[in-house]
Amino acid sequence: MNQEPSLRAQPAAREGRYLTFTLGDESYGFPVLNVREIIRLCPITPVPRMPAHVKGVINLRGTVIAVLDLRAKFQFAAKDYGERSCIIVVQVAAPSGGNTLMGAIVDAVEEVVQLTADDIEATPDFGGAPETRYILGLATIEGSVNILLNIEKIFAEDGTLSLPPLTKPEPTQPDKG
Repeated sequence: MNQEPSLRAQPAAREGRYLTFTLGDESYGFPVLNVREIIRLCPITPVPRMPAHVKGVINLRGTVIAVLDLRAKFQFAAKDYGERSCIIVVQVAAPSGGNTLMGAIVDAVEEVVQLTADDIEATPDFGGAPETRYILGLATIEGSVNILLNIEKIFAEDGTLSLPPLTKPEPTQPDKG
C-alpha cells in the first residue's frame, strides 16, 4: 500500500524573533521586525466616529499615531488597564505606499523569543468559518501555545491604515523683511 505523507499546511509565520505579549490569559506574538518600541500607557486623545477599538491618537515625539485596543479589536471582555498594560508601537505598510506607525494596547509584554521553522505550526482548520485571518501561525513556547499575529491585517482590515497621516506641522519661520 503506497501511503503519501500527509500534506501539512505551511504557516504564514516565518522563523525569526517575535515579541510576545498577553491579552487576558493568552499569549500572542508580533514579528520583532515590525516593532519599533514599547511605551507606557499615556493620555490618548479620542477621535470622533472611530470604531470602538480605535482608542484615539497619541503624540509620540512629534508624530501623531493612531492607537487601538487589541482586547476590543478581538472582541474580548473589557478590562481595566493594569500597571503592566502598555502600547506596542509597530510599523506597518500603508495602503498608499511607504510605512506608518500604529499603536496597540496590550495587557503586558512578556519577552522576545527566537522561533525556528520547527517551532511554528500553521493555523489549524477549525471547521466552519471562524475568524483566523489575523493569525500567521501558532508557536509552542515552553509548553504553552502562542498565537502569532498578522500585524498588517489587524491594522488594515477596517480602514485604520486608511486614515490620513496625522503629523505635527513644521514650524514656520518668520519673514525676514
